[in-house]
Amino acid sequence: MEIKQNVKDQFGRSANYYVNSDLHRKGGDLKRLVEMANTNGKEVVLDVATGGGHTANAFAPLVKKVTALDLTPEMLKAAKGFIQENGHNNVEFVEGDAENMPFPDESFDIVTCRIAPHHFPNIKNFISEAYRVLKPGGQFLLDDNVAPEDAEFDQFYNTIEKMRDYSHFRAWKKTEWLHMLELNGFETLELYRFEKCFEFENWCDRMHLSDTEKDPLNKFMLRTSDKVKHKFHIKFNNTKIESFIGEAIMLKAIKS
Repeated sequence: MEIKQNVKDQFGRSANYYVNSDLHRKGGDLKRLVEMANTNGKEVVLDVATGGGHTANAFAPLVKKVTALDLTPEMLKAAKGFIQENGHNNVEFVEGDAENMPFPDESFDIVTCRIAPHHFPNIKNFISEAYRVLKPGGQFLLDDNVAPEDAEFDQFYNTIEKMRDYSHFRAWKKTEWLHMLELNGFETLELYRFEKCFEFENWCDRMHLSDTEKDPLNKFMLRTSDKVKHKFHIKFNNTKIESFIGEAIMLKAIKS
């Protein structure tokens, strides 16, 4: 599928950047996500779309075993180097698709997925697969960017993300996540909303945008309505975007 090849291409060339990204490596949300999990050291964990391996790395010292799954070989290689440098030897690295996982039913006590589902073209397949591979009573821990509930804000946010990153598919609304999880048999126990500040240059540089590619994105954001500028706290200096604020959620759901 073209969309998934786009993901592999985009993250294949960005692997080392994501391992070293402060947003992904040091984000306070990662600590909170780990705290949300109930662990006793005996759990078998699956980290879906592991990216730079930060979530797998955070769980490794707390559980029996972690399997780090990713579609992109280069990301797995970078994650493996990062995690092994931290002295964790209980992490297995598997190349595979979040929407068609290569694992038997009821294999894991915990499934995590952080800052990745907005790249998945068939999100319902991912949720179904997460449910399938979890043991009864297993924990699903999600952390991802979300779109606001208002249609204009939703369209704006997903448009700028797609302009910046051709592998972006859709950031879902909070209500859409709750709806999809419950329809697939999950019970949502906790949900936290938090804000994320995006510095425009850094945000673009993560996707290797040239100045020529940044220009239409900058102009699009400048020309948006005052209502949108206010919602996203868009800061600009003359004709140059400096930063904006988006939102994300963390949630914990149980396989009922």
